[in-house]
Amino acid sequence: MYVDSHCHLDFPELSSRLDEILATMRADRVDRALCVSVTLEDFPRVLALAEAHPHLYASVGVHPDHREAREPDVATLVALADHPRIIAIGETGLDYYRTEGDPAVLNGWQRERFRVHVRAARATGKPLIVHTRSAADDTLAILREQGADAVGGVMHCFTETWEVARAALDLGFFISLSGIVTFRNAEALREVARRVPLERLLIETDSPYLAPMPHRGKPNEPGFVRHVGEFLAALKGIETEQFAQITTENFDRCFKILRG
Repeated sequence: MYVDSHCHLDFPELSSRLDEILATMRADRVDRALCVSVTLEDFPRVLALAEAHPHLYASVGVHPDHREAREPDVATLVALADHPRIIAIGETGLDYYRTEGDPAVLNGWQRERFRVHVRAARATGKPLIVHTRSAADDTLAILREQGADAVGGVMHCFTETWEVARAALDLGFFISLSGIVTFRNAEALREVARRVPLERLLIETDSPYLAPMPHRGKPNEPGFVRHVGEFLAALKGIETEQFAQITTENFDRCFKILRG
């Protein structure tokens, strides 16, 4: 059985057909998924999904792309994370991709927001879900500066170099790969995937985005994480059942889930 370590089931593209999506998960042998928060305003919807469905988990955090969102503080994140269905802090991090001008000047607010999330993670003992785009050096610097190795977490939807992956691994983070790794033009990412140790690898959809082959161009959903798993199992040269078991165990270790 597979686990989708990052999805957005509260987004309208998916929430409007939730029953169908959950049925597809079962059919594709995806038995659990982590629904990830991107704003405090939408957090209640994310938590409600996890409370209503025992095979769904949730996180709390504010994405770096949402400048207009309510700004989090450590106390708020800690309070909201005090719930058995909340297993992570995030999605947080840095995204300079759309910045016009000097990111060192224009993105100071992102860096401070990121620091707030790391402090909340340390206060709760819950791992971080980290988004980084065109900002790897600053992302790693803040993780080190704030002592994120004390809690670890996951570098989600990873698309960076092996050097960045190795630095994140050294900080105790897992590397999560999405459907991007199946794209024809993603050979550089596949080379990174070959080098990431199996025991530190997660898989995700980031649905409704980034559907893997053979569904590219369609809305993504958690059931499709099976295709990411099958692709990576072949890339790693192991049986799909073994890969599914390893990445499921990795998910439980990363997010500190105890299962009987």
